[in-house]
Amino acid sequence: QVQFVESGGGLVQPGSSLSLSCTASDLTLEYYTISWFRRALGKAQEGVACTSIGNNRTFYAESVKGRATISRDPTKNMVHLRMNNLKPEDTGLYYCAADEQPAVPNLWTWRPYDYWGQGTQVTVSA
Repeated sequence: QVQFVESGGGLVQPGSSLSLSCTASDLTLEYYTISWFRRALGKAQEGVACTSIGNNRTFYAESVKGRATISRDPTKNMVHLRMNNLKPEDTGLYYCAADEQPAVPNLWTWRPYDYWGQGTQVTVSA
């Protein structure tokens, strides 16, 4: 059974940076489109960033564009999400998901992903 493990979350101050990591057992991430999602308390799920197979494109939510970078490390079977200049509205449970298909603009957040992680909590507060 595939099991995602997200790490790197925590309590950070506004303006600081954070790196989140995602890895999975029994799943080679470099063969999948991997996206990071987040869910804040009382709010809908939001796609944060995506790195696609096939076209090798990356996509970002408007709310994090310019502050977030998604990257792969195939040697460690990991995908990272680096976020800078964190804001209180970045608070939420961050989790990754894997899709067998390439991602396309505007649709990557709506795809029926094949595998989902449990998430790591990020809290941005002074």
